[in-house]
Amino acid sequence: MNVTLASLTRRTGLTVLDHLEQSVRIPVVDGLQAQGDLIVIPLAMVAGSVRARPGARWEPVPSAGVELLRGEAGGNPHTLVADPGTCLWTDQVLDSDRLAIGMFQAQATVYLLHPEHGGTGCAPGTYVVRRQREREGRRMRLVAD
Repeated sequence: MNVTLASLTRRTGLTVLDHLEQSVRIPVVDGLQAQGDLIVIPLAMVAGSVRARPGARWEPVPSAGVELLRGEAGGNPHTLVADPGTCLWTDQVLDSDRLAIGMFQAQATVYLLHPEHGGTGCAPGTYVVRRQREREGRRMRLVAD
């Protein structure tokens, strides 16, 4: 199925900035992908350092989506959107690097939508959503989007 930015924004009611090409097909990736100040990582890549808390509550992603992170610089949200019944989300995670925002389990393609960055698709699987960090000299700091 070819999902475009226009069809995804119509379906979700979320908006993106006018400079983004609305007819572009949103790519679907089953590996690492970054969107501004967050990064989505297949759980298998970080399973040694990230896991759901014991007894974590997994919630269905509603049709309005789940706001994962609001950018510090512009205040724009990164939103996880999915068709009803296809994705579960929890923010109850343990992460030895203390960067995890949460995890999601997708049975079908799900999308990350951001007003400035547009959309990206995640193939079915289990993923960790983390803040990104960057090196500044000898120090690490969180990416501010």
